[in-house]
Amino acid sequence: MLCFDSVALRHADGTQALDGVSLDVPAGQFCVVLGASGAGKSTLLRTVNGLARPTAGAVRVQGTPVAPRNLARLRPRIGMIHQQFNLVARATVAQNVLCGALPAMPLWRVLPGLFTEAARRKACALIEAVGLGEEHLLRRVGELSGGQQQRVGIARAFMLDPPLVLADEPVASLDPQTSHDVLDLLRRQARERGATVLCSLHQLDLAREFADRIVALRRGRVVFDGAPQAFGQDAFEAVYGRSAETPAQAASPAGRRPLPIAAPMPPSALPAGLLELAP
Repeated sequence: MLCFDSVALRHADGTQALDGVSLDVPAGQFCVVLGASGAGKSTLLRTVNGLARPTAGAVRVQGTPVAPRNLARLRPRIGMIHQQFNLVARATVAQNVLCGALPAMPLWRVLPGLFTEAARRKACALIEAVGLGEEHLLRRVGELSGGQQQRVGIARAFMLDPPLVLADEPVASLDPQTSHDVLDLLRRQARERGATVLCSLHQLDLAREFADRIVALRRGRVVFDGAPQAFGQDAFEAVYGRSAETPAQAASPAGRRPLPIAAPMPPSALPAGLLELAP
């Protein structure tokens, strides 16, 4: 379904975002890309839909190279779920979901928003499938909770039944229970439709629960590629560069003990002038 062949990307300022990433993602797999901030997760996903262009190597979707000449054909096959939802807050739920059909529509239908009856029925079915009711159809997205907005984002992503869905930190701004519910919904929708999912996450516990496979990046390189149950302490250290620490140890400079905190001075030991200022 998806192939990264020695993909590298260096930004104009010299930053190496990706460094020789090679991996194949088979059809139907829920693959989680794990890593710390700045590891290259979002950049990797953006190379798939052409929003970022590799400086070396190649990306292929179903055998088709991701290149400017092919983007018009590829983008209808790729659904996208964003960290910040990327919805139109003033538009209704139905209108936002229908926008998922735009990549496959001719320009004369796009500009006036002339969606077909089949598209409208599909949007209603998807809104119901993600757990929103008929009462949500005409509500403005800006009135919904974060979890509800991401449900709208998932429905929009599946409007064209894409074989591949990219989810870029889809639960980063959600609370733990809502995060779990949204990922469960995404996995169920993907399995029902036979879609492949490439999903970037920060949360290791969610990656272990929902992924069929974890690919972990550090400084743009793959440092782990395997089953969730194989992601142990060695893999954690390879990804994050250190072992798990207590909060006190993590807050102290590397290799040093936390500085001792002196006990507060009793009031009798304070200068008289300060006592007058005390509440």
